Amino acid sequence: MTTPSLTLRAIRATPVEVPMARPLGTSAQIMRTAPLLLIDLETAEGIAGHAYLFCYMRMAPGLIAAVLADIQEALLGERLAPVDFSTRLSRRYRLLGAQGIVRMALAGFDVACWDALSLAAGLPLASYVGSRPRPIPAYNSNGLGLMPPEAAADEAEALLEQGFRAVKLRLGRPTAEQDLAVVRAVRRRLPDSVALMADYNQALTVTEAIRRGQALDGEGLYWIEEPTRHDDYAGHARIAAALKTPVQIGENFAGAPAMAAALAADACDYVMPDLERIGGVTGWQRAAALASAAGIEMSSHIFPEASAHLLAATPTCHWLEYVDWAAPILAEPLRIADGLAQVPDRPGSGVSWDQDAVKRYRIA
Repeated sequence: MTTPSLTLRAIRATPVEVPMARPLGTSAQIMRTAPLLLIDLETAEGIAGHAYLFCYMRMAPGLIAAVLADIQEALLGERLAPVDFSTRLSRRYRLLGAQGIVRMALAGFDVACWDALSLAAGLPLASYVGSRPRPIPAYNSNGLGLMPPEAAADEAEALLEQGFRAVKLRLGRPTAEQDLAVVRAVRRRLPDSVALMADYNQALTVTEAIRRGQALDGEGLYWIEEPTRHDDYAGHARIAAALKTPVQIGENFAGAPAMAAALAADACDYVMPDLERIGGVTGWQRAAALASAAGIEMSSHIFPEASAHLLAATPTCHWLEYVDWAAPILAEPLRIADGLAQVPDRPGSGVSWDQDAVKRYRIA
């Protein structure tokens, strides 16, 4: 396959704040809106690549946009080469630190590069990276925040629309007994064929995670996610060894080296990198190679549109985390049928904007 020749002309960044259909209450915070940064990578050849970042806080898009402006200044007029750019930009920001805001900007730029190249090649992103579009098992990760047991059970049932056969529940209430009551209420209401994941969002100490995890063993959870501080791989290894329920981590892996360290520490049973923290498409491919070598199942964290393409090319593909946070500003949102994400066969990642919605939700 011939790599298209595209030249960077400009990077445009547009901040928006989109209302969430289902507010998300975790042990860390309650979110009712999704602050996003929309990235348009323009080329001299007229092809534009698109990507978006989930920014967590309303103040973050402006900071990320400043880094993207610096990337534009550094690479203006160069031929798009995302793997080469990844190495060069990592060196550029080494003294500042290619973490946090900088890492998010690098990842968004990388995804937009790959989107532009696959558009120019006339191929879906899945095909451009060497696979093919195919349905990917998805779990519904909207809502199901910290709420009373019966309210959680009601919402879990509602989340089975579109044929989902898996949902994710947030845990981390003040007591283990409260968490257990919610898990039991939701599990009773769901069919046995529906998988129930649980996420602690780093809420517990290692000792408390072991105590609560052992209390939840046998309650029908598919996995327990990030029970303690995300970068405590030794602590997660202790938890994983003590529990029967599989432990899932990875949304906070800061690039493939962090994932390699977690795997070396036996910190988890499953991994789920996040596109904007693992390093975009380039970083994802490195992570997928690590997961394949380790024989460990790999899921995604948010960003379902591009992640669905990348999971199609991941040898140990496991689950797509589905959230609809970007759907209101997308021209063609990702489609779910029978609990499977339908990876589109049109060129690119499938991400393009509903311009009227972008105007409506733009942050002034």
